[in-house]
Amino acid sequence: MRVDRRMLLCVLICTPTWAQSGGPPADADVLRTLRSGHPRLLVLDEDFARVRELIETNADARRLHEGLVKYATRVLDDEPVVHRLIGPRLLDQSRTCLHRVSTLAALYRLDGDPLHATGREASKSDEVASRVKGDRRFADRAIKEMLTAAAFPDWNPRHFLDTAEMANALGIGYDWLYDVLSAEQRRAIRTAIVEKGLTPGLAVYRKGGWWADAVHNWNQVCNGGMTVGALAIADEERAIAAEVIGFARRSIPRAMATFAPDGGWPEGPGYWNYATRYTAYYWAALNTALDNDFDLKSMPGFADTGLFRIHCEGPTGLAFNYADGGSTVGGSGQMMYFARLFDRPVYAAYAREHRSDTGVFDLLWYDARGTAADIDKLPAAAWFRGIDVAFLRSKWHDPAATFVGFKGGDNRANHSHLDLGTFVLDGQGERWAVELGADDYNMPGYFGSQRWTYYRLRTEGQNTLVINGENQDPKAKAPIVAFDSSSDRSFAVADLSAAYAKHARRVQRGVALLDSQAVLIQDEIDAASPVEVAWSMHTTAAAEPDGRDVIMTLNGKTMRARVLEPASAAWTVEEVKLDPPLKPLRDTRKLMLGLRTEGAASRIVVLMSPGAASAAADAPVVRPLAQWLQPVGG
Repeated sequence: MRVDRRMLLCVLICTPTWAQSGGPPADADVLRTLRSGHPRLLVLDEDFARVRELIETNADARRLHEGLVKYATRVLDDEPVVHRLIGPRLLDQSRTCLHRVSTLAALYRLDGDPLHATGREASKSDEVASRVKGDRRFADRAIKEMLTAAAFPDWNPRHFLDTAEMANALGIGYDWLYDVLSAEQRRAIRTAIVEKGLTPGLAVYRKGGWWADAVHNWNQVCNGGMTVGALAIADEERAIAAEVIGFARRSIPRAMATFAPDGGWPEGPGYWNYATRYTAYYWAALNTALDNDFDLKSMPGFADTGLFRIHCEGPTGLAFNYADGGSTVGGSGQMMYFARLFDRPVYAAYAREHRSDTGVFDLLWYDARGTAADIDKLPAAAWFRGIDVAFLRSKWHDPAATFVGFKGGDNRANHSHLDLGTFVLDGQGERWAVELGADDYNMPGYFGSQRWTYYRLRTEGQNTLVINGENQDPKAKAPIVAFDSSSDRSFAVADLSAAYAKHARRVQRGVALLDSQAVLIQDEIDAASPVEVAWSMHTTAAAEPDGRDVIMTLNGKTMRARVLEPASAAWTVEEVKLDPPLKPLRDTRKLMLGLRTEGAASRIVVLMSPGAASAAADAPVVRPLAQWLQPVGG
């Protein structure tokens, strides 16, 4: 039998070393460089000292600190987490535990111990004495949270994200509060990390469980949580910690390879945030505890992934939320860490400008470098080749700028929808074309056989084409075949042919930003026999159709959509109503065009432009997509 050398190389590269050798990794010496004492995870004593000084000298850092203190003070009177599942998940409790413990413990270390204070004296004033007393309450409340979680019957290993996040929470708390934990408290927390975290994790590693082989967010989250938990107790539980760290270091490169070649993430911005946050936990823990990142820093694309975070967010503050993503990215404190790790001050500048859901790592990893001017120097348009997603933007730092997120990609990606060719559109400070995002994960078959029956996930629930009333091929890919980032006319063209191969020989969509305001969406369909094509776009704007025009109104702004081709096309608008168990949609409607091809090449061309006035004379000359730019190679 003839062996394909490329396939053999892929197998060797993609198969973990321990699997190639027929057994688990031998990592007895992985802890050889383990830092003694605590804290040693994510931040060290000198980092806490740096942040104390920063709070005194930097107004933005001081505001962050004040906000965290307010949050921690409220938590003092809250009940600890409970072992309560929502559907199959304990995840909300694990995340609550992590947020509380990391915030409370960090504030204690920052302000609670007068022996560690920088530029302060414990007896300086009653205010300082009160603050010290308050911080000890923060430590006690964090310990209460950890002991409650440690006493849970389990950390729900059937949904291992829950287990990993809880191991991360207790690992951080154990490390940062080690000096104030009693011997009995240490033993209880350490035992829980071993029995409810690391042991079920090893069961997955040893048999090659699915998240250990995954190339998406589960990999980073599970490996990150396991590694933080292991490093926290590595001096007391050396054997199991070494084995966990050994397995994790061989597993995580699989997911890290997904960032190649340029930092894009196929699961969408929300899951980018989740995956990279845990990559930062993993990376930072290795560096602070072992002074070794196992060469992960050199993996292709990861140094650039902060650019994906920057480009994916429109001037409205809303993300291009393709796949199972929410409309916002969420807090991204890891951008501060990446700014330092890769010497990219622009990451820190963007993180400060676009802060949301502030967490303690926004402060602990704070980087004051970078300015708005650094962001302005970035290209306004970007194409992430690894995932075939493009972003077009008229200008940075303009809330009224025009922005388009446009997706090719792979329908087989984790959390994907059947959304090849979909887009979002911002202009005049509003989002005109919206993505509907995820539905309820607890619905029957959401991640299984019924996934493509739910409206938000089906092709009809996207801003793309439906041909003959059917979904896109769930296995299809759509490469971006042309791209230009010229300031006066940026565009991207995606080849959607594989998504509609059952119905047409060739289907392509091009999206262009013209003169920094108008957006042209051009579809070309070449079918051997007649097909029914439905063009659709979802919006929360009021929409009034008038033949070839539809006028959208939102918050006093207007946007006009005009059909340039075919001349006979007319708009229809319908309200989108979803019945339970689907999550409801409010004030959402669908702009639609219908076209019946006659077995030849056909074209649908739509021009979106601000303002209500019809301006047919301003319409661009329509050229075939093949003439927009010669296909991009390489």
